[in-house]
Amino acid sequence: MAPTAASDLDTAAVPLPPDEGATADPVWADDGPGEAHHDTRELAARFEDEKPGRVLSGPVALLFTGGTLAVALLALWQVFFPLPQGSKYYLIFFLAGVLPMVFLAYPSGVRLRRRPADDGPAERRGPSPVDWLLAVTALLACLYPVLPVTVGTGGGGYDAFLDRQGLLEPLDVALGTALLLLLLEACRRTTGWILPAVCLLFLAYGYYGGLLPQSWPVAHAGLDFAQLVDAFYNSDSGFYGTPLDVAASYIVLFTIYGAVLVLSGAGRFFVELSAAAFRRSRTAAGRTAVASGFLLGTVSGSGAATTVSIGAVTWPILRRAGYPAERAGGMLAAAGVGAILSPPTLGAAAFIIAEYLGVSYLQVLGWATVPTVLYYLGILLSVEIDARRSGVRPVIIDTGSAGRLLTRFGYHFLSLIVIIVVLAMGLSATRAVVIATVLAAALSFLDRRHRLTPARLVEALSGGVRGVLAVSAVCAAAGIITATTTKTGLGPQAAALLVGGAQAVSSEPAVVLALTALLAAVALSLLGLAVPVTASFVIGWVIIGPALLHLGVAAPAAAMFVFYFAVLSEVSPPTALAAVAAAAVTGGRLVPTMWQTLRYALPAYLIPIAFVITPTGLGLLGIGGVGRIAVAGVVSALGVTVLAVAAGGWLPGVGPAGTPERILGAVAGLVLLWLEPLPVAVGAVLAALAVAGVLVRRGSAGRAGGPSVPELVDHREEKE
Repeated sequence: MAPTAASDLDTAAVPLPPDEGATADPVWADDGPGEAHHDTRELAARFEDEKPGRVLSGPVALLFTGGTLAVALLALWQVFFPLPQGSKYYLIFFLAGVLPMVFLAYPSGVRLRRRPADDGPAERRGPSPVDWLLAVTALLACLYPVLPVTVGTGGGGYDAFLDRQGLLEPLDVALGTALLLLLLEACRRTTGWILPAVCLLFLAYGYYGGLLPQSWPVAHAGLDFAQLVDAFYNSDSGFYGTPLDVAASYIVLFTIYGAVLVLSGAGRFFVELSAAAFRRSRTAAGRTAVASGFLLGTVSGSGAATTVSIGAVTWPILRRAGYPAERAGGMLAAAGVGAILSPPTLGAAAFIIAEYLGVSYLQVLGWATVPTVLYYLGILLSVEIDARRSGVRPVIIDTGSAGRLLTRFGYHFLSLIVIIVVLAMGLSATRAVVIATVLAAALSFLDRRHRLTPARLVEALSGGVRGVLAVSAVCAAAGIITATTTKTGLGPQAAALLVGGAQAVSSEPAVVLALTALLAAVALSLLGLAVPVTASFVIGWVIIGPALLHLGVAAPAAAMFVFYFAVLSEVSPPTALAAVAAAAVTGGRLVPTMWQTLRYALPAYLIPIAFVITPTGLGLLGIGGVGRIAVAGVVSALGVTVLAVAAGGWLPGVGPAGTPERILGAVAGLVLLWLEPLPVAVGAVLAALAVAGVLVRRGSAGRAGGPSVPELVDHREEKE
């Protein structure tokens, strides 16, 4: 999704008189070490799944804006007046629009010889002649299937191209190979070397797999290169498969919507509302950061970008409250990654789930609702615990009252509500987001500072398309993986290996399922370290999804399981892009920031396992009736609570928890997530014992003549 423009989050607030012992802090403060004094959009781009793009100017910028505007208008036109030749025909034009712009917008990072014009950062230099050559070649290779020009035995237009499926001519193979190489280069420029390497590995498996010993489970008959190019270039599972369809039909529209909403002042309002809601509480700083992450995530759907956006505004508040840089960074990263998990604009993979399972996007939103609540419950509990353990000071935030803000700017919520309402009425997600975009643009005129004038509308449309360039390249390249897997049958073979590994340990079905889920979680976490979230989901679904389905896991649970662990790559060491972004904002040490992020995000790692290993767990996805949903939600909330206490070492309202109580709490939380009667009963007893232990410890301290609740300790030295 489109990153939230944090530079638009500055606020004009009404100062409040500071209370005694509290420090007053304006929402927009921006000072101290580690602060971002430059445009936070550029900072956000450094830590997204994509690399920073060029800053274009002059005629190139005008050409680029014209191209992005054309793609935006084509995407909007397709919603209401679909091209009669079908979706693949549209995808060909969409890819022809975005792929050439990747080479203009993203530098290669390679300089064969130095020129005086090359001085300065690559992001500030214009496209080179090689970039222009690649852009023109990409345009030709993409449009070739629809060009009504006969070249020898090739060409001839769209119908003729489709008729040659399985029997490509040499020219077809040549241009298909060119498009393959161009997509790999586009992915390298936007995401780095890892994803192209993974694609090449699948390509090599498809070509050389026939040379493997046929006794091996992953061996296949082998495919020649023309067959592979045909699968990529002229089939519905290759370049023009479901991932690109999602990027061209959904993601681009949601990025445009996010750009319009931010330019209309919604981002600023969400942060200011979060600050106003908690401005006088001891944990105001932490709650503001978490609430800002959630609200901005509803329009962003991008973890690292949301982290930078809320960090640029809330880190000064957190610092003045006494949070160490690493702990604040962990909080910001965990809250930011929640953006990809939060309705109504989940990450790109959520749209792929809807397409793969053939369900409406509204159903996917429903599946994500309870896990999102549990995720933020865990973060908020950790915030409350940290405030009591770390000597956090009250901070009075200079902003207006929440009621006044809602009265004046609450209309920013209307377009978000409209998305849900229109989806509930049975309209498609594409029409819902277009209607919401039009409404957000119209509502922008209620605030003259953020009116969406024609120039700013063009900026929003262009920015929305630019935000989807990298993900479009990734989605098209993912076709290499899906097509190879389909052609070779790798998915069922890999699933059999995964299940076989679990069955080697135990023959008990419940144990096999639990071990398979655990192995799958580890595999997905490792995969997510190397490739972007969207590609991680696609690979995980075609390789690990069949294993879960084979063991009887419901398709929604299997898909959401893969989705969550693909998303969690943004907080998983050693890459943890969101944590790296947070450390850049706060100036904290990187590794401690990553571990703090893991502590805050712990529920997100455990909840997906809960809705996979037991039928009752489907209640966490809103499936199975009110009774199942209520039981699953309440028990899981209790599990998240005791896990937060175990991780934080403090029971709110009582006092510190010792090591025995923390161990009991951790075991209780894990057992509670096995949503069956006996484990739930055992977990509840263990949780009660942990609470009793904390109460006894507090009473013992009181009888010994010390304070029943130890003095709060300021741990700010942790940032040294």
